Amino acid sequence: MSFIVNNRVFVNAGFEAEFEARFQRRAGEIDKQPGFIAMRVLRPLGNQAPYVVETEWESQAAFRAWVGSDDFKRAHANPLPPEATAEGGGLEQFEVVISS
Repeated sequence: MSFIVNNRVFVNAGFEAEFEARFQRRAGEIDKQPGFIAMRVLRPLGNQAPYVVETEWESQAAFRAWVGSDDFKRAHANPLPPEATAEGGGLEQFEVVISS
């Protein structure tokens, strides 16, 4: 079974387009990583909900290898300014038990 990582990010009003553009500019880069299956950037439909960046990997080891990679460093260089995001959110990691 696969391994899922969700990163919940509360993006403040006015910074949504830049947040999404950062993923659009790097589209396809993570696809080159060993063990990578899929990525989804989910835009919230309610003003209290965070964005969810969901990645799917063949294993937790594949995810951890990416976190230690140069691609990860490039992906997280030049972060949004502190005022772009609010407190809360964070990483959640899951093993897929059932999938259909």
